[in-house]
Amino acid sequence: MLRPLTSALALLLLGLAAGCGRPANPPAAAGSAPAAAAAPAKGGPMIWRVGNGAEPQDLDPHIVTGVPEHKILMALFEGLLSENPKDLSPEPGIAERWEISPDGLVYTFHLRAGTQWSDGVPITATTFVRSYQRMLTPALGAEYASMLHHVRNAKAYNEGKITDFSQVGFKAVDDRTLQVTLNQRTPFLLKMIATHYSWYPVPIHVIEKFGGLARKGTAWTRKENFVGNGPFLLKDWKPQQVLIAARNPRFWDHARVRLDEIHFFAVENQDSEERMFRTGQLDLTNELPVAKIDVYRKEFPDSLRIDPYLGLYFYRFNVERPPLNDKRVRRALALAVDRESLVKNVTRGGQIPAFSVSYPGTAGYAPTAKLAGNIEEAKQLLAAAGFPGGQGFPKLELLYNTSQNHRLVAEAIQQMWRRQLGIDIGLRNEEWKVYLDTTDARKFDLQRGGWIADYVDPHSFLEIWTSDNLNNDTGFKNPDYDRLFAEALAAPDDAARYAVYQKMDALLVEELPVIPIYHYTRVVAMNPRVQGVYPTLLDNHPYKYVWLRDAAR
Repeated sequence: MLRPLTSALALLLLGLAAGCGRPANPPAAAGSAPAAAAAPAKGGPMIWRVGNGAEPQDLDPHIVTGVPEHKILMALFEGLLSENPKDLSPEPGIAERWEISPDGLVYTFHLRAGTQWSDGVPITATTFVRSYQRMLTPALGAEYASMLHHVRNAKAYNEGKITDFSQVGFKAVDDRTLQVTLNQRTPFLLKMIATHYSWYPVPIHVIEKFGGLARKGTAWTRKENFVGNGPFLLKDWKPQQVLIAARNPRFWDHARVRLDEIHFFAVENQDSEERMFRTGQLDLTNELPVAKIDVYRKEFPDSLRIDPYLGLYFYRFNVERPPLNDKRVRRALALAVDRESLVKNVTRGGQIPAFSVSYPGTAGYAPTAKLAGNIEEAKQLLAAAGFPGGQGFPKLELLYNTSQNHRLVAEAIQQMWRRQLGIDIGLRNEEWKVYLDTTDARKFDLQRGGWIADYVDPHSFLEIWTSDNLNNDTGFKNPDYDRLFAEALAAPDDAARYAVYQKMDALLVEELPVIPIYHYTRVVAMNPRVQGVYPTLLDNHPYKYVWLRDAAR
């Protein structure tokens, strides 16, 4: 464990949290509760207004990679399976039932009769086959294509090693029967299909009209062209303001949907978002400013939600850039972060200090390897790398996406590195879309990263650090890690699989392509009238179960 910060630095962190987290406008007077969003008049629409954080990168399930996009796509699309609102276990979606072969290699999904796209075009098994072919098309460069690599020959097709898609393990047996054949037993497959948008179908008949299937960023996702199959339709989209999704009358389960509209507000400034909640313009925030958490604990406990969240907050290294290509430097920087003080004095939302990549207790798995050391060791490592007391250390920058909360964390860690190691790392922020492009191009020294599990299994935390995973973004390539990854996939049962994961976690702690900082919690403000939103590990809330108390319908 790291030594505690000196009292002077602890006070500095407290000052940062209190000063930098202060809203631009004065908060509501003490004791005045946030205003409830007005209930609709009798017979009026039931509208749920939510803070989405950032403007979405796009609405194409095959090219996006972020949580802000996922929240919207859950409204506009549905896959083979859906999620239980309380525990996210797989439920029937477009597939009304399914079977698994005794060897666990063949999944047969039986589709509902009469399912349609929002323009009335039928959804068939061939729709899914063609969607997955697009996802795996090498020219598209889908970063989440690896989610489908568990299917026979999917990786080979995605890498251009084979060109005949009929050799890939997706088969439309008939219009209502889809057969999926895997490379190996994949016990988390149903969880992946239920929770992740990479498995959504896309409207091939629409996409073909707008530049072809292998192009990103085409006009098919504009509001006037958009076609989906989820519980809601794309009604309006004002970039950098609000995206409005309206109830879809062609959704197969439309009778269950109670909300008439969801308004997703793109508000990256947490202070502004909190003011919108306090004045009744939002029913749910994306985050709370850290300076407001204690205020809500004391004054508005009914509106404060702090829930477990299956994610890791970390800093990426670009391991190809000197001196970060030296493992000793990476370890020195990692050891100089006082996580306990950070979560106590800065983030203040019940986050858990992280000393490994995997989230403890995920589906019964807990990593045993943990980052351990102290400041003296960090100083010795830095000196051995040629920078005694920080002398001669080059000017580096830490990139983070625009957010007061991210800035607070970055400033606190910047001060830890300056005080403990004698090095000064600059800070640079970019808005979400630019930040994603910069990350993908690896035009950074260090980068604030976050990884929310795609499904409730430790595999979701460990797969992204393989050499060929497009979400890696560190330059880290380790043949031993790749070998262990393949060994885990071939494991005969979960006990054997988890034993391999222990080795993978240990290797990540040894090599440190990223600095684990803390395991997330979700800290938000939510109007108590919102119903059907339960604490879930992925913060997914299937919208067909959400409604507003005291509303007209």
